[in-house]
Amino acid sequence: MTCARLLLDLLAAHGIDTAFGIPGVHTLELYRALNDSPIRHQTPRHEQGAGFMADGYARASGRPAACFIITGPGMTNIATAMGQALADSVPMLVISSVNRRATLGRGQGRLHEMPNQQATLSGVSVFSQTILDPAALPEAVARAFAVFQSARPGPVHLEIPLDVLAQPAPKTSIQPARIYPPAPAPAAIRQAAEWLTSAEQPLVLLGGGCVDAPEAARALIERLDAPVLTTINAKGVLGRDHPLDLGATASLPASRELAARADVILAVGTELGETDYDLVFDDGFALTGRLIRVDIDAQQLGRNQRADLAILADAANLLVALNEQLPGGPVDRQGAARASQVRNALALHDQADVAPHLPLLRTLTETLPDAIIVGDSTGPAYAGNYWVSMPRPRHWFSAATGFGTLGYALPAALGAALARPDALVVALVGDGGLQFTLGELGSARDLGRPLAVIVWNNNGYDEIRRSMAASDVNALGVDLVAPDISALAQAFSLGYRRCERPTQLAEALNQAAEATGPVLIEIPTQPWMHNTGHA
Repeated sequence: MTCARLLLDLLAAHGIDTAFGIPGVHTLELYRALNDSPIRHQTPRHEQGAGFMADGYARASGRPAACFIITGPGMTNIATAMGQALADSVPMLVISSVNRRATLGRGQGRLHEMPNQQATLSGVSVFSQTILDPAALPEAVARAFAVFQSARPGPVHLEIPLDVLAQPAPKTSIQPARIYPPAPAPAAIRQAAEWLTSAEQPLVLLGGGCVDAPEAARALIERLDAPVLTTINAKGVLGRDHPLDLGATASLPASRELAARADVILAVGTELGETDYDLVFDDGFALTGRLIRVDIDAQQLGRNQRADLAILADAANLLVALNEQLPGGPVDRQGAARASQVRNALALHDQADVAPHLPLLRTLTETLPDAIIVGDSTGPAYAGNYWVSMPRPRHWFSAATGFGTLGYALPAALGAALARPDALVVALVGDGGLQFTLGELGSARDLGRPLAVIVWNNNGYDEIRRSMAASDVNALGVDLVAPDISALAQAFSLGYRRCERPTQLAEALNQAAEATGPVLIEIPTQPWMHNTGHA
């Protein structure tokens, strides 16, 4: 039993069934152990792709995956994906090698050497730990899963020196502890119930922390008869087109007016951050009523908005406990009417940055109503963040929140497809973002599963191009020549469709749903906009 073998046994015991990584000379011992492990392995074309795949896997399934990454450049490559996962509270276990213990920090110019790899990665991790003795490994893995299961999740990095990976490991129990997330204090629940019961215009804010408690969330908001604003990561918690659900529209004037008028606000599992509540970047989301704030992270309770009542608790536990504490049945506070009034005022179909993308989004959601849609930083995904309503949680996520990386959608969609073989996955990406992780088209071919990759091809970085124009900045560095998408499909042995109108897109999506492998669907923006009346 080597340290590497013990690691694989520990991961399997904790429920890890998938690992993403690119083998290297510094991870040979991990791959020796992997040959006899039940953990399946998927090879990306770049370590950033490995991280994004693990991110998509976790968001689609609720379960963390592992990444096996080499020393040095492998770790700097995956750092961007770890930053995205940290910003969006996505669990991810990153296992890396590091140089031998006797050489650490000596600056001898050894292969893949960094001055302090652990310190470099600690900034994009919940924690980063160097395992200097195989006996320390079970505790470190247990600590990682304690974070994943009972605290605000995010990437955890464990690095193991080359000589330690090959060392004999002591016999130890690999049975994981059963961990329960924190429950709210009874006194806090009583106070929250009292304020909400007496509220005349309550408002509920639901964040990504609620994705595993949709039934409890729906029961509570219906009992309160309160309009709801969700974050992007909470899409689908209330189901599709719930009359109280205003979606991720907190950045828009009508929703902000509703928030400002609310006398009691219940915010559950949301960091109240800029990329959900202030996408116009003017600090205009103001709460004047009593704020009841619930988060699994004690530090988050003091950030962004001042709480009148701060409750440290897991979102699901809080929603259940508060439902039980509220007296009587549902109260009529005209919640649906208030939500409808705001919805009409929002007029998303007339919004300048939403309306041009509605033909694509309508076609996508009507043709594939149960698909998992993974967005990049691209115009249709931005519009979808406002407009799209999902039937259940974990079916819409994008890189537009938190860290806001480009190149996320394709590898994250691959991870989601591995996690959810029962669902069709759609990647929604621009031609600029696609080129960040273009090599993962090869991983898509290797995966050999149905996958629709919609490429919004506007020959460059159009979002930045328009921002430059609005700020009176000459366009520079944004007008790129997009690759020949059909030639890419041929080079990677993928299906291909070019769609210039919604009927063609519907046909292509149906083809992708019935295919045995990925299909690249190119939407050239100029003919598409002309044919949909938005030229």
